[in-house]
Amino acid sequence: MPLPAPIVPSPRPGDTDAARSRGIQRATLIAIVTNATLTLGQIVIGLFANAFSLVADAAHTLSDLVTDFMVLIAGRRGADPADTAHPYGHDRIETVTTMVLGAVLAAVGIGFLWSSGVRLQNMAAAPPLHPAALAMALLTLAAKEGLFRFTLAAAHRLRAPMLEANAWHARSDAASSLVVAAGIGGSLAGYPFLEPLAAAVVGFLILSMGLRLAWKAVRELIDTGLPEEELARLRHTIETTPGVIGLHDMRTRRMAGRVLCDAHVQVDPRLTVSEGHRVSDEVYLRVRNAHPEVRDVLVHIDPEDDADLQAAPPGPLPERAEILEEVRALLGADAPAPKRVQIHYLGQRVEVEIILPAPLPPAALDALARRREACLRSHPRYRAIRVYCQLAP
Repeated sequence: MPLPAPIVPSPRPGDTDAARSRGIQRATLIAIVTNATLTLGQIVIGLFANAFSLVADAAHTLSDLVTDFMVLIAGRRGADPADTAHPYGHDRIETVTTMVLGAVLAAVGIGFLWSSGVRLQNMAAAPPLHPAALAMALLTLAAKEGLFRFTLAAAHRLRAPMLEANAWHARSDAASSLVVAAGIGGSLAGYPFLEPLAAAVVGFLILSMGLRLAWKAVRELIDTGLPEEELARLRHTIETTPGVIGLHDMRTRRMAGRVLCDAHVQVDPRLTVSEGHRVSDEVYLRVRNAHPEVRDVLVHIDPEDDADLQAAPPGPLPERAEILEEVRALLGADAPAPKRVQIHYLGQRVEVEIILPAPLPPAALDALARRREACLRSHPRYRAIRVYCQLAP
Protein backbone atom coordinates (compact mmCIF):
# COMPACT_ATOMS: atom_id res chain seq x y z
CA MET A 1 0.00 0.00 0.00
CA PRO A 2 1.60 3.29 -1.04
CA LEU A 3 2.31 5.82 1.64
CA PRO A 4 0.36 9.09 1.52
CA ALA A 5 2.17 12.08 0.06
CA PRO A 6 3.71 14.32 2.70
CA ILE A 7 1.93 17.54 3.45
CA VAL A 8 4.16 20.52 2.75
CA PRO A 9 3.01 23.59 4.68
CA SER A 10 2.76 26.79 2.70
CA PRO A 11 5.29 29.45 3.70
CA ARG A 12 4.11 32.02 6.17
CA PRO A 13 4.28 35.73 5.24
CA GLY A 14 7.05 36.24 7.77
CA ASP A 15 9.11 33.43 6.25
CA THR A 16 8.63 34.88 2.76
CA ASP A 17 9.71 38.33 3.92
CA ALA A 18 12.80 36.89 5.61
CA ALA A 19 13.77 34.92 2.48
CA ARG A 20 13.27 38.02 0.34
CA SER A 21 15.46 40.07 2.68
CA ARG A 22 18.22 37.43 2.57
CA GLY A 23 18.06 37.42 -1.23
CA ILE A 24 18.42 41.21 -1.37
CA GLN A 25 21.34 41.14 1.04
CA ARG A 26 23.09 38.33 -0.86
CA ALA A 27 22.84 40.16 -4.19
CA THR A 28 24.05 43.38 -2.58
CA LEU A 29 27.06 41.72 -0.93
CA ILE A 30 28.12 40.33 -4.32
CA ALA A 31 27.87 43.86 -5.74
CA ILE A 32 29.97 45.25 -2.87
CA VAL A 33 32.78 42.72 -3.40
CA THR A 34 32.77 43.31 -7.18
CA ASN A 35 32.84 47.10 -6.87
CA ALA A 36 35.59 47.05 -4.25
CA THR A 37 37.79 44.81 -6.45
CA LEU A 38 37.19 46.92 -9.56
CA THR A 39 37.88 50.17 -7.70
CA LEU A 40 41.26 48.93 -6.52
CA GLY A 41 42.19 47.65 -10.00
CA GLN A 42 41.11 50.87 -11.76
CA ILE A 43 43.12 53.06 -9.40
CA VAL A 44 46.30 50.97 -9.71
CA ILE A 45 46.14 50.58 -13.52
CA GLY A 46 44.93 54.15 -14.02
CA LEU A 47 47.88 55.63 -12.17
CA PHE A 48 50.32 53.27 -13.90
CA ALA A 49 48.98 53.98 -17.42
CA ASN A 50 48.41 57.75 -16.94
CA ALA A 51 44.68 57.11 -17.60
CA PHE A 52 43.05 59.81 -15.51
CA SER A 53 39.65 58.91 -16.98
CA LEU A 54 40.13 55.42 -15.52
CA VAL A 55 40.91 56.94 -12.12
CA ALA A 56 37.79 59.09 -12.42
CA ASP A 57 35.78 55.99 -13.29
CA ALA A 58 37.25 54.36 -10.18
CA ALA A 59 35.85 57.25 -8.14
CA HIS A 60 32.48 56.60 -9.77
CA THR A 61 32.73 52.92 -8.88
CA LEU A 62 33.65 53.90 -5.34
CA SER A 63 30.40 55.88 -5.13
CA ASP A 64 28.61 52.61 -5.93
CA LEU A 65 29.99 51.11 -2.75
CA VAL A 66 28.18 53.80 -0.77
CA THR A 67 24.88 53.05 -2.51
CA ASP A 68 25.44 49.30 -2.10
CA PHE A 69 25.73 49.76 1.63
CA MET A 70 22.54 51.86 1.55
CA VAL A 71 20.72 49.01 -0.18
CA LEU A 72 22.15 46.47 2.27
CA ILE A 73 20.94 48.46 5.28
CA ALA A 74 17.55 49.16 3.70
CA GLY A 75 17.13 45.48 2.81
CA ARG A 76 17.65 44.51 6.44
CA ARG A 77 15.48 47.26 7.90
CA GLY A 78 12.74 46.75 5.32
CA ALA A 79 12.32 43.13 6.46
CA ASP A 80 11.74 44.11 10.10
CA PRO A 81 8.27 43.03 11.29
CA ALA A 82 5.55 45.55 11.97
CA ASP A 83 5.65 47.25 15.35
CA THR A 84 3.63 49.83 17.26
CA ALA A 85 5.24 52.77 15.50
CA HIS A 86 5.07 51.11 12.06
CA PRO A 87 1.90 48.97 11.99
CA TYR A 88 2.21 48.40 8.23
CA GLY A 89 5.85 47.28 8.44
CA HIS A 90 9.06 48.94 7.19
CA ASP A 91 8.78 48.30 3.45
CA ARG A 92 8.77 52.01 2.63
CA ILE A 93 12.45 52.12 3.62
CA GLU A 94 13.08 50.33 0.31
CA THR A 95 10.94 52.90 -1.50
CA VAL A 96 12.86 55.84 -0.07
CA THR A 97 16.16 54.16 -0.92
CA THR A 98 14.94 53.60 -4.48
CA MET A 99 14.12 57.30 -4.74
CA VAL A 100 17.58 58.26 -3.46
CA LEU A 101 19.28 55.89 -5.90
CA GLY A 102 17.18 57.30 -8.75
CA ALA A 103 18.34 60.77 -7.78
CA VAL A 104 21.95 59.53 -7.72
CA LEU A 105 21.52 58.10 -11.23
CA ALA A 106 20.13 61.42 -12.45
CA ALA A 107 23.07 63.25 -10.91
CA VAL A 108 25.52 60.83 -12.55
CA GLY A 109 23.85 61.43 -15.92
CA ILE A 110 24.12 65.18 -15.50
CA GLY A 111 27.77 64.72 -14.55
CA PHE A 112 28.46 62.81 -17.76
CA LEU A 113 26.75 65.49 -19.83
CA TRP A 114 28.79 68.19 -18.12
CA SER A 115 32.11 66.36 -18.37
CA SER A 116 31.54 65.53 -22.05
CA GLY A 117 31.19 69.23 -22.81
CA VAL A 118 34.38 70.02 -20.89
CA ARG A 119 36.32 67.25 -22.69
CA LEU A 120 35.16 68.48 -26.11
CA GLN A 121 36.71 71.84 -25.31
CA ASN A 122 40.01 70.34 -24.07
CA MET A 123 40.70 67.35 -26.33
CA ALA A 124 44.29 68.45 -27.01
CA ALA A 125 45.18 68.22 -23.29
CA ALA A 126 44.77 64.42 -23.11
CA PRO A 127 48.08 62.72 -22.02
CA PRO A 128 49.49 59.65 -23.82
CA LEU A 129 48.03 56.40 -22.54
CA HIS A 130 49.38 52.90 -21.95
CA PRO A 131 47.46 49.99 -23.62
CA ALA A 132 46.97 48.41 -20.18
CA ALA A 133 44.37 51.09 -19.51
CA LEU A 134 42.21 49.78 -22.38
CA ALA A 135 42.45 46.22 -21.08
CA MET A 136 41.34 47.35 -17.61
CA ALA A 137 38.48 49.39 -19.06
CA LEU A 138 37.23 46.40 -21.06
CA LEU A 139 37.52 44.12 -18.02
CA THR A 140 35.57 46.65 -15.95
CA LEU A 141 32.95 46.90 -18.67
CA ALA A 142 32.44 43.13 -18.75
CA ALA A 143 32.30 42.87 -14.95
CA LYS A 144 29.82 45.75 -14.65
CA GLU A 145 27.55 44.38 -17.36
CA GLY A 146 27.58 40.97 -15.69
CA LEU A 147 26.80 42.56 -12.32
CA PHE A 148 23.92 44.52 -13.89
CA ARG A 149 22.30 41.40 -15.37
CA PHE A 150 22.74 39.42 -12.15
CA THR A 151 21.28 42.17 -9.96
CA LEU A 152 18.39 42.92 -12.32
CA ALA A 153 17.41 39.24 -12.42
CA ALA A 154 17.49 39.14 -8.61
CA ALA A 155 15.37 42.32 -8.46
CA HIS A 156 12.69 40.79 -10.70
CA ARG A 157 12.75 37.50 -8.81
CA LEU A 158 12.46 39.19 -5.41
CA ARG A 159 10.14 42.00 -6.57
CA ALA A 160 12.57 44.58 -5.16
CA PRO A 161 12.44 47.99 -6.90
CA MET A 162 15.31 49.14 -4.69
CA LEU A 163 17.49 46.34 -6.06
CA GLU A 164 16.37 47.21 -9.59
CA ALA A 165 17.53 50.78 -9.03
CA ASN A 166 20.88 49.49 -7.85
CA ALA A 167 21.10 47.25 -10.93
CA TRP A 168 20.63 50.21 -13.23
CA HIS A 169 23.24 52.04 -11.24
CA ALA A 170 25.59 49.18 -12.11
CA ARG A 171 24.55 49.61 -15.75
CA SER A 172 25.47 53.30 -15.49
CA ASP A 173 28.93 52.18 -14.38
CA ALA A 174 29.07 49.78 -17.33
CA ALA A 175 28.14 52.70 -19.57
CA SER A 176 30.82 54.86 -18.01
CA SER A 177 33.33 52.04 -18.50
CA LEU A 178 32.23 51.85 -22.13
CA VAL A 179 32.85 55.57 -22.44
CA VAL A 180 36.25 55.17 -20.85
CA ALA A 181 37.12 52.22 -23.12
CA ALA A 182 35.94 54.14 -26.21
CA GLY A 183 37.89 57.20 -25.14
CA ILE A 184 41.05 55.24 -24.43
CA GLY A 185 40.68 53.24 -27.64
CA GLY A 186 40.02 56.43 -29.61
CA SER A 187 43.02 58.10 -28.08
CA LEU A 188 45.23 55.12 -28.91
CA ALA A 189 43.86 55.12 -32.51
CA GLY A 190 44.15 58.89 -32.92
CA TYR A 191 40.47 59.83 -32.51
CA PRO A 192 40.17 61.47 -29.08
CA PHE A 193 36.79 63.13 -29.85
CA LEU A 194 34.95 59.76 -29.58
CA GLU A 195 35.05 59.77 -25.79
CA PRO A 196 33.15 63.02 -25.09
CA LEU A 197 30.53 62.23 -27.74
CA ALA A 198 29.82 58.81 -26.27
CA ALA A 199 29.77 60.31 -22.79
CA ALA A 200 27.03 62.75 -23.82
CA VAL A 201 24.80 59.98 -25.21
CA VAL A 202 25.30 57.71 -22.20
CA GLY A 203 24.81 60.62 -19.82
CA PHE A 204 21.39 61.33 -21.33
CA LEU A 205 20.35 57.67 -21.04
CA ILE A 206 21.46 57.47 -17.41
CA LEU A 207 19.67 60.73 -16.58
CA SER A 208 16.46 59.41 -18.14
CA MET A 209 16.65 56.13 -16.22
CA GLY A 210 17.34 57.89 -12.92
CA LEU A 211 14.36 60.19 -13.36
CA ARG A 212 12.07 57.25 -14.17
CA LEU A 213 13.15 55.28 -11.10
CA ALA A 214 12.84 58.31 -8.82
CA TRP A 215 9.39 59.13 -10.23
CA LYS A 216 8.27 55.53 -9.69
CA ALA A 217 9.33 55.72 -6.03
CA VAL A 218 7.59 59.09 -5.59
CA ARG A 219 4.36 57.62 -7.01
CA GLU A 220 4.57 54.83 -4.46
CA LEU A 221 5.20 57.26 -1.60
CA ILE A 222 2.05 59.23 -2.50
CA ASP A 223 0.04 55.96 -2.57
CA THR A 224 -0.65 55.75 -6.29
CA GLY A 225 -3.03 52.85 -7.03
CA LEU A 226 -2.49 49.87 -9.30
CA PRO A 227 -2.92 50.18 -13.08
CA GLU A 228 -6.43 49.64 -14.43
CA GLU A 229 -5.59 46.20 -15.90
CA GLU A 230 -4.50 44.90 -12.50
CA LEU A 231 -7.52 46.52 -10.83
CA ALA A 232 -9.84 44.76 -13.29
CA ARG A 233 -8.34 41.36 -12.42
CA LEU A 234 -8.61 42.13 -8.71
CA ARG A 235 -12.27 43.20 -9.07
CA HIS A 236 -13.08 40.00 -10.95
CA THR A 237 -11.59 37.86 -8.18
CA ILE A 238 -13.64 39.63 -5.50
CA GLU A 239 -16.91 39.86 -7.45
CA THR A 240 -16.87 36.13 -8.29
CA THR A 241 -16.49 35.12 -4.62
CA PRO A 242 -19.59 33.22 -3.41
CA GLY A 243 -21.79 35.46 -1.29
CA VAL A 244 -20.59 38.74 -2.85
CA ILE A 245 -23.32 40.64 -4.70
CA GLY A 246 -21.49 43.93 -5.20
CA LEU A 247 -18.15 45.72 -4.89
CA HIS A 248 -17.44 49.42 -4.45
CA ASP A 249 -14.86 51.79 -2.97
CA MET A 250 -11.90 49.51 -3.73
CA ARG A 251 -8.52 51.13 -3.06
CA THR A 252 -4.99 49.86 -3.63
CA ARG A 253 -1.46 51.05 -2.95
CA ARG A 254 2.05 49.67 -3.10
CA MET A 255 4.65 49.21 -0.37
CA ALA A 256 7.92 48.06 -1.97
CA GLY A 257 7.30 44.48 -3.16
CA ARG A 258 3.73 44.12 -1.88
CA VAL A 259 0.28 45.55 -2.53
CA LEU A 260 -2.32 46.62 0.04
CA CYS A 261 -6.01 46.52 -0.86
CA ASP A 262 -9.16 47.91 0.81
CA ALA A 263 -12.57 46.87 -0.54
CA HIS A 264 -16.22 47.44 0.41
CA VAL A 265 -18.05 44.20 -0.37
CA GLN A 266 -21.84 44.12 -0.57
CA VAL A 267 -23.64 41.03 0.71
CA ASP A 268 -27.25 40.02 1.34
CA PRO A 269 -28.41 42.47 4.02
CA ARG A 270 -30.13 39.70 6.00
CA LEU A 271 -27.07 37.52 6.47
CA THR A 272 -26.03 36.89 10.04
CA VAL A 273 -22.88 38.54 11.34
CA SER A 274 -21.03 35.23 11.33
CA GLU A 275 -22.02 34.45 7.73
CA GLY A 276 -21.00 37.94 6.60
CA HIS A 277 -17.67 37.43 8.32
CA ARG A 278 -17.33 34.11 6.51
CA VAL A 279 -17.80 35.87 3.16
CA SER A 280 -15.12 38.39 4.20
CA ASP A 281 -12.67 35.57 5.00
CA GLU A 282 -13.39 33.93 1.64
CA VAL A 283 -12.68 37.19 -0.20
CA TYR A 284 -9.38 37.53 1.66
CA LEU A 285 -8.25 33.98 0.87
CA ARG A 286 -9.25 34.12 -2.80
CA VAL A 287 -7.42 37.40 -3.35
CA ARG A 288 -4.27 36.17 -1.60
CA ASN A 289 -4.27 32.94 -3.63
CA ALA A 290 -4.99 34.55 -7.01
CA HIS A 291 -2.78 37.64 -6.52
CA PRO A 292 0.42 36.73 -4.61
CA GLU A 293 1.64 40.35 -4.73
CA VAL A 294 -1.35 41.42 -2.59
CA ARG A 295 -0.14 40.81 0.95
CA ASP A 296 -2.93 42.46 2.92
CA VAL A 297 -6.66 42.78 2.16
CA LEU A 298 -9.01 44.82 4.36
CA VAL A 299 -12.60 43.75 3.57
CA HIS A 300 -15.48 45.95 4.73
CA ILE A 301 -18.84 44.15 4.63
CA ASP A 302 -21.79 46.33 3.53
CA PRO A 303 -25.49 45.36 3.49
CA GLU A 304 -26.06 47.81 0.63
CA ASP A 305 -24.11 49.99 -1.77
CA ASP A 306 -22.92 53.10 0.10
CA ALA A 307 -22.98 55.06 -3.14
CA ASP A 308 -26.77 54.61 -3.40
CA LEU A 309 -27.46 56.16 -0.01
CA GLN A 310 -28.70 59.70 0.32
CA ALA A 311 -26.05 62.28 1.12
CA ALA A 312 -28.09 63.64 4.05
CA PRO A 313 -30.27 61.10 5.94
CA PRO A 314 -33.71 62.34 7.03
CA GLY A 315 -32.78 62.07 10.68
CA PRO A 316 -30.87 59.98 13.21
CA LEU A 317 -31.96 56.37 13.28
CA PRO A 318 -32.77 54.79 16.65
CA GLU A 319 -30.23 52.65 18.43
CA ARG A 320 -30.96 49.07 19.48
CA ALA A 321 -31.87 49.97 23.08
CA GLU A 322 -34.49 52.45 21.91
CA ILE A 323 -35.91 49.96 19.40
CA LEU A 324 -36.19 47.25 22.10
CA GLU A 325 -38.17 49.66 24.29
CA GLU A 326 -40.60 50.30 21.44
CA VAL A 327 -40.84 46.54 20.76
CA ARG A 328 -41.82 45.88 24.37
CA ALA A 329 -44.50 48.58 24.16
CA LEU A 330 -45.72 47.13 20.89
CA LEU A 331 -46.05 43.59 22.24
CA GLY A 332 -47.89 44.66 25.36
CA ALA A 333 -47.73 43.33 28.88
CA ASP A 334 -49.51 40.04 28.13
CA ALA A 335 -47.18 38.89 25.32
CA PRO A 336 -44.12 36.79 26.17
CA ALA A 337 -40.69 38.35 25.97
CA PRO A 338 -39.30 38.00 22.43
CA LYS A 339 -36.76 35.26 21.87
CA ARG A 340 -34.82 37.34 19.37
CA VAL A 341 -35.09 40.78 17.78
CA GLN A 342 -33.25 41.36 14.50
CA ILE A 343 -32.74 44.91 13.27
CA HIS A 344 -31.85 45.88 9.69
CA TYR A 345 -30.68 49.40 8.84
CA LEU A 346 -31.40 49.66 5.12
CA GLY A 347 -31.96 52.68 2.91
CA GLN A 348 -31.84 55.10 5.87
CA ARG A 349 -34.76 53.32 7.49
CA VAL A 350 -35.25 50.47 9.95
CA GLU A 351 -36.74 47.03 9.52
CA VAL A 352 -37.47 44.99 12.66
CA GLU A 353 -38.03 41.24 12.88
CA ILE A 354 -39.47 39.97 16.18
CA ILE A 355 -39.37 36.25 16.97
CA LEU A 356 -41.69 35.11 19.80
CA PRO A 357 -41.00 31.88 21.68
CA ALA A 358 -44.57 30.52 21.25
CA PRO A 359 -47.72 31.10 19.17
CA LEU A 360 -50.21 33.76 20.33
CA PRO A 361 -53.98 33.31 20.58
CA PRO A 362 -55.97 34.69 17.63
CA ALA A 363 -57.32 37.61 19.63
CA ALA A 364 -53.83 38.59 20.80
CA LEU A 365 -52.56 38.36 17.22
CA ASP A 366 -55.29 40.70 15.97
CA ALA A 367 -54.53 43.24 18.70
CA LEU A 368 -50.80 43.00 17.96
CA ALA A 369 -51.47 43.59 14.24
CA ARG A 370 -53.44 46.75 15.01
CA ARG A 371 -50.71 48.10 17.28
CA ARG A 372 -48.09 47.30 14.62
CA GLU A 373 -49.99 49.28 11.95
CA ALA A 374 -50.38 52.22 14.33
CA CYS A 375 -46.67 52.13 15.16
CA LEU A 376 -45.72 52.19 11.47
CA ARG A 377 -47.98 55.18 10.82
CA SER A 378 -46.64 57.16 13.77
CA HIS A 379 -42.97 56.26 13.23
CA PRO A 380 -41.96 56.88 9.57
CA ARG A 381 -38.39 55.81 10.30
CA TYR A 382 -39.66 52.22 10.47
CA ARG A 383 -40.17 50.67 7.06
CA ALA A 384 -41.38 47.27 8.27
CA ILE A 385 -42.08 45.42 11.53
CA ARG A 386 -42.51 41.68 11.19
CA VAL A 387 -43.54 39.33 14.00
CA TYR A 388 -42.84 35.59 13.82
CA CYS A 389 -44.11 33.04 16.31
CA GLN A 390 -42.02 29.95 16.92
CA LEU A 391 -44.01 26.71 16.67
CA ALA A 392 -44.28 24.63 19.79
CA PRO A 393 -41.95 21.62 19.78
